[in-house]
Amino acid sequence: MKAIKEKHSLAMRWCHWVNFPILTIMIWSGMLIYWANDIYSITIFGHTFVKFFPDWFYKTLGIPQRLAEGMAFHFLFMWFFTLNGIFYILYTIISGEWRELVPKRSSFKEAWLVLLHDLHIRKTAPPQNKYNGAQRIAYTAIIIMGVGSVITGLAIYKPVQFYYLTWLCGGYHLARIFHFALTIGYVLFFLIHIVQVILAGWKNFSSVISGFEVVNEEPKPAIQTVNDDEDAQ
Repeated sequence: MKAIKEKHSLAMRWCHWVNFPILTIMIWSGMLIYWANDIYSITIFGHTFVKFFPDWFYKTLGIPQRLAEGMAFHFLFMWFFTLNGIFYILYTIISGEWRELVPKRSSFKEAWLVLLHDLHIRKTAPPQNKYNGAQRIAYTAIIIMGVGSVITGLAIYKPVQFYYLTWLCGGYHLARIFHFALTIGYVLFFLIHIVQVILAGWKNFSSVISGFEVVNEEPKPAIQTVNDDEDAQ
């Protein structure tokens, strides 16, 4: 027997789908800004293994000479990103949804079992409620990353006016490194998240749009009542 199971509230879905294009624009515009001073690389003993980013990368995406455009988009959409994040955090606290998101003591062990299952090393996935251990850790981490992006972003945007945030981040240069690292983290999260969505299937994806999922449930057996008078006879 098929039944409708509610999965995601309207507020959760709104924040999810609004945040996706906003964060995409923030990453894109951030790249236009970073191009003007691309100083980061992974260098060990004088040998550069990875440079962020090679010239062909910039040329392919049409990034060079668009610093002013990047700053305009970045400083505008950062407010939408911040407001959406504040609304999301307040909603999870007021509604009690945080109980489904915050990792538990067993979440890290469950996350390891989920990873083994996804790699087809373990046959069965661990039991879960709305979110499994890996999802709890990932979704909580992305919230913390969002807060970190706002703090480090303000620290490098207005280092004089927000000098206390710049100091909290360890100075302007360290704040910029943190901000850049968080951006790389978002990209990695996006890639893993998309792969997980594909593996989960259309039913799971559609529930993030509609808010519900159609599931198959076994019909409950009817409760037989016994009449005391008839039983006595």
